[in-house]
Amino acid sequence: MKILLANLVFVSLLFAQNKLSSGNSNYELVWRSDNEDGTYSNPIIYADYSDPDVIKIGDDYYMVSSSFNCTPALPILHSKDLVNWKIINHVAQNLPSPIFDKPQHGKGVWAPSIRFYKGEVYVYYGDPDLGIFMSKTKNPADKWEPLHLIKSAKGWIDPCPLWDDDGNVYLVHAWAKSRAGFNSILTVRRMSGDGKNILDDSVNVFDGTKNHPTIEGPKFYKRNKYYYIFAPAGGVKPGWQTVLRSKNIFGPYEDKIVLEQGTTKINGPHQGAWVSTQTGEDWFIHFQDKDAYGRIVHLQPMIWKNDWPVMGIDIDGDGKGEPVLTWKKPNVGKNYPIEVPQTNDEFDSTSLGLQWQWHANHSDHWYSLTEKKGILRLYSVSEPQGFKNFWDIPNLLLQKFPAPKFSVTTKLDFNPALSGEKSGLIVMGFDYSYLAFEKKSDGIYLVKNSCKDADKETPEIEEVSVRLSNSGFFLRVTVNTGGACNFSYSEDGVKYNTIGKSLIAREGRWIGAKIGLFALSKKNISPSGYSDFDWF
Repeated sequence: MKILLANLVFVSLLFAQNKLSSGNSNYELVWRSDNEDGTYSNPIIYADYSDPDVIKIGDDYYMVSSSFNCTPALPILHSKDLVNWKIINHVAQNLPSPIFDKPQHGKGVWAPSIRFYKGEVYVYYGDPDLGIFMSKTKNPADKWEPLHLIKSAKGWIDPCPLWDDDGNVYLVHAWAKSRAGFNSILTVRRMSGDGKNILDDSVNVFDGTKNHPTIEGPKFYKRNKYYYIFAPAGGVKPGWQTVLRSKNIFGPYEDKIVLEQGTTKINGPHQGAWVSTQTGEDWFIHFQDKDAYGRIVHLQPMIWKNDWPVMGIDIDGDGKGEPVLTWKKPNVGKNYPIEVPQTNDEFDSTSLGLQWQWHANHSDHWYSLTEKKGILRLYSVSEPQGFKNFWDIPNLLLQKFPAPKFSVTTKLDFNPALSGEKSGLIVMGFDYSYLAFEKKSDGIYLVKNSCKDADKETPEIEEVSVRLSNSGFFLRVTVNTGGACNFSYSEDGVKYNTIGKSLIAREGRWIGAKIGLFALSKKNISPSGYSDFDWF
């Protein structure tokens, strides 16, 4: 029976484009960038992996991205060809401060960098309120060291280290105006050899106020005796990619715009990583802001002219490239199977799929994958004190939107202990909506609730409430291009009934809209009720 139900899930991915050809799955893909003809189409990842940074180790490529308040934090993705990517790990399970036990929307992990030096992989990130953190490992897919605070500071963001040829180590970072009172400045500091301590005072190496406002997200490189700082400027949507160069690490730096939107629809093509393949090709990975879908990931060809990089395609020969939509895949010496970041979950493992994140530091007491084999059990966690709406809820189990249009189905068995418990399927952002079971004083109901401007403490509205004779249903949400979300339910997994109003999904604070599961209670009592999810 479970195989039949699982097949219904896969069929429900109504807008899948092609089947995965990696040989071990018949899952339908909701998005893929590999065209299987030697070319790829942007974006390479149609999901919110903002501020991406990438390194190559041997024949492997590793990506890290911002995760803000969500945990596990700092996702690590892996690729063999820069086009096909899979989530393989997270640097940290929770963030290193109890303030993150409650949702801290837009705070936490900003614009990390990833670097490889003498057999170890390093990740640095700036928390605009707490300072600069780092972690390292010998294997990105294995355990990382606990996050280490290298400098307590306010307003320091977007750090990136550079191990120089002479053994000196440097760190470049930007500034958050909301915390420091200023921005558009890039600062370089010297660090200890282990990359764990700041050694001396700073040097402000570049002021972009006039020509490159809001310059941030710097990435440090060295090539042909030049020090390079790749840094986005001009703002998230209207901005461009700036490159700075100097033969002295402390400047002065020359500046040049090397990638801009031009005649394309790819806004703000910037903030990312330069990486070279084993065959000597150069590529640049960056994001594009797609509102509810978050900041999705693009790959641009890159060449060097007169010791300046040119990204994308330079139509008029002025050195400023425009993003490409389709291009020949990177030459990495061989072909690899299609992979995409994970979405579906059968809950057959003893750990959650790596695509899942909570909205705050999480607890193992919120769920179980061993209480019942092949089932995710979410316990009904009590609402926090002063609860206004779901913006305050830490135990939302969510994943990123994976494509412009897709459909999600789950099978839920609701087992409440008290009146006021509810559990279901949610689309979360500044606005949100969910379809859920709720135990009321006179029975169990199927409810469709929504909230507009959740960040402003707006109360929820109950759109629909239908009394049920049983508590086992299939729940579905279909997301169409533009983020229109329609909810439906079924008793048999075949015929679905649309319920409530359509939600136009909105992003959250610095993250895209997310979709997932929850179980809540109005009272803190043990044992609580629970909900069993068979698959997602």
